Amino acid sequence: MRLSPEQVAIIRQAAQESFGPEARIWLFGSRVDDSKRGGDIDLLIQVDKLSAENGLMAKIRFLGKLEKTLGERKIDVVIENPGDTRPIVRVAHHTGVRL
Repeated sequence: MRLSPEQVAIIRQAAQESFGPEARIWLFGSRVDDSKRGGDIDLLIQVDKLSAENGLMAKIRFLGKLEKTLGERKIDVVIENPGDTRPIVRVAHHTGVRL
């Protein structure tokens, strides 16, 4: 995994502040592979229940907190609600690492 312990702590804290203490976070994509270089940060945030409007506002807050603390970098965020069957969610769980 190509995130420092400090970066992981920042991501966890920002997710809990933005989505609530029950938020679960997965890192997936190229940052999981230690043999690769560069790449964006792909995150899946699993929540128990969040409306589309509240999810969008939480995602904006989350990305703002990360930009403020991690600096400008490409970060993709997927929000997973219960019963979510999108292929990207399956890929994130299958190939990702829980933070």
